[in-house]
Parts: sequence; C-alpha cells; structure tokens
Amino acid sequence: MEVVASDALWTLWWVWLAVALGLGILEILAPGFILLGFAIGAACVGVLLAVGGPLGAYLGGSFTITLALFAVFSLVGWYGLRRTMGVRKGQVKTWDTDINED
Repeated sequence: MEVVASDALWTLWWVWLAVALGLGILEILAPGFILLGFAIGAACVGVLLAVGGPLGAYLGGSFTITLALFAVFSLVGWYGLRRTMGVRKGQVKTWDTDINED
C-alpha cells in the first residue's frame, strides 16, 4: 500500500486537534505554560486545516509550511501566555521559610 502525501497524518485536522488535547492534558501534569504554548499552536493548525479555504488547502500539501506555522503559532501562544500569566515586571519572588530550617 502506497502512502500518498494527502493521506499523511500531518494533513488531517483531527490529528492536530488530538495532539493539542494531549499536550493540554500533559500541561496539567507538568505546569509551567510550556506545553500549553505547543497545544495552542497545534490547535491553530488543526483549525486552519479543518476550516479549509485557500490557506488550509495550501497547508494540507506541504509538511514544511505546516510545521513552520505550528512553530509560529506555538511561539505566539507561548509569548501570549508569558505576557498574561507570567511574572509581572518589577515583581520579586520572596521566600518566608528555608528548606533547611526545622
């Protein structure tokens, strides 16, 4: 059985959304807003493939462009999370107790 480029996994919208869901679940287990940025990128690519249109059709055939858009969306998602959920400018983290104290 020969695999045609249109039958590849990276062209299926539901695969990208399943990856986004999986990364979102993993983010719950390992918090830090790192995997959530990748989940946002995968969800954006999945939605673009599901909606279709000229961009979705162009995306569906090229693994390189799909991967590049995934990287761009992931970076934008991570940066947005960092700006909204990260440490605020001028905020200092302080500790009240030391781990070595009894």
